[in-house]
Amino acid sequence: MKAIWKDKILAQSDETLIIENNHYFPPESLKREFFEISDTTSECPWKGRASYYHIRIGEDTNRDAAWFYPQPKDAAKEIKNHVAFWKGVKVEE
Repeated sequence: MKAIWKDKILAQSDETLIIENNHYFPPESLKREFFEISDTTSECPWKGRASYYHIRIGEDTNRDAAWFYPQPKDAAKEIKNHVAFWKGVKVEE
């Protein structure tokens, strides 16, 4: 699977985890130069508190376009630090 925005591959892995129709990419699959930590968080009743990344390519920023669970609840422990995408980021094979 590949996560793509503005024709750049943000992450690529054959070992994504699918939860609630989202592909969660392993942290080592990210091209870190495109990621900037955000102050945004949100709460999921069964996964826990999510943190977010902004995606930055050149002058363009896609705010809070990726999220991850740094300390998920036990029910979601397999996705710890794995990253999922939205806001126009394409996830495809």
